[in-house]
Amino acid sequence: MAESILFSIEEGVGKITLNRPDKLNSFNREMALQLQAVLKECEAPEIRSVFLTGAGKAFSAGQDLAEVVDPEGPGMARILSEHYNPIVMGIRDLKKPVVAAVNGVAAGAGANIALGCDIVVAAKSASFIQAFSKIGLIPDSGGTFYLPRLIGHQKASALMLLGEKVSAEEAERLGMIYQFYEDDQFMEQAFSIAAKLATMPTVGLAYTKKALQWSFTHALIEQLANEDKLQQRAANTEDFKEGVQAFLEKRAPVFKGK
Repeated sequence: MAESILFSIEEGVGKITLNRPDKLNSFNREMALQLQAVLKECEAPEIRSVFLTGAGKAFSAGQDLAEVVDPEGPGMARILSEHYNPIVMGIRDLKKPVVAAVNGVAAGAGANIALGCDIVVAAKSASFIQAFSKIGLIPDSGGTFYLPRLIGHQKASALMLLGEKVSAEEAERLGMIYQFYEDDQFMEQAFSIAAKLATMPTVGLAYTKKALQWSFTHALIEQLANEDKLQQRAANTEDFKEGVQAFLEKRAPVFKGK
């Protein structure tokens, strides 16, 4: 049986591919647990950034509903507590940037896992849909946290309640994603972002990621203190010293992620 998750390391990038194309990469327990395990592997120092995409014509259609209604299945409570919540926190806690390359439809949990990544790009033919209301559920996998912060309460509320599909072009216009690319250029352009991040000062990027996360729950005065603390740490890295030296010597820096 084919692996539910494909994983390789290319140019310092941990490349993760959701691999149930016959099921539009919908999540079952096996794929969810494999993704968690691979995210842990991406903590290895030789991996400087992470690239997450889907095989075939979809990014992920969300939860495999056959598993939900299976009387022998894990049940909704375990699906959230053991599948999706650890995936979302695995992405957020990872001390390196995660690029979501949405190659096709991203629905339900699939959409919200993508939106929880650090940079989200999409193929022009891709789309996003908060499909939960169509089957009487609420958005999960961090959707109610991230989507209102990305596009505002009113628009997020309408998309979640009505379950309307959003094109990649509209998603970019709303600020839901960073950018979309023409389909024939998409994978090359998307991977080039992850490859560029892998050459950058990894520790500083991790601190930036942490500061942005903290900004969701801290007042300005607290956030200024957080910035001060993280900036002092960043200033003690080898990459900072290399960056300054390269600037003074008018050459390209060579960062090592230390």
